[in-house]
Amino acid sequence: MTIAAFLLVLAGLFGYIRFAPSDVARWHIDPASSALWPQAAPLNDVQAQIGSATLYLPDASLAQVDAIAIATPHTTRLAGNVDEGRITWITRSALWGFPDYITAQAGPDGVRILGRLRFGKSDMGVNAARLREWQSKL
Repeated sequence: MTIAAFLLVLAGLFGYIRFAPSDVARWHIDPASSALWPQAAPLNDVQAQIGSATLYLPDASLAQVDAIAIATPHTTRLAGNVDEGRITWITRSALWGFPDYITAQAGPDGVRILGRLRFGKSDMGVNAARLREWQSKL
């Protein structure tokens, strides 16, 4: 009985993590307006914080970043498009489906990208690694 209850709770947690709805207003934001964005964002350098990462690409286009993002496994577009100038994607971990939200915003001076986790406090560097991988494909 105890094992069955544990498995039921585990299945419920798994279902919630994988299928919880995403609030577009919460995640589809201007990266530079986020408290997570560094005051002096260096060019072409991933800035990793606990649970998030930022990247400022002065020579990239949003269309380039979108093509790379969509080609990333387990990644779907949550909101936005190139014409809007802002896109937010969700990338989920393979096993549990933990969502990370990545938003890119085009501006006259390049593209700003913000990746952050939804659940937990630390992403163990996953968002920073993802942004470095995307940057290497430009």
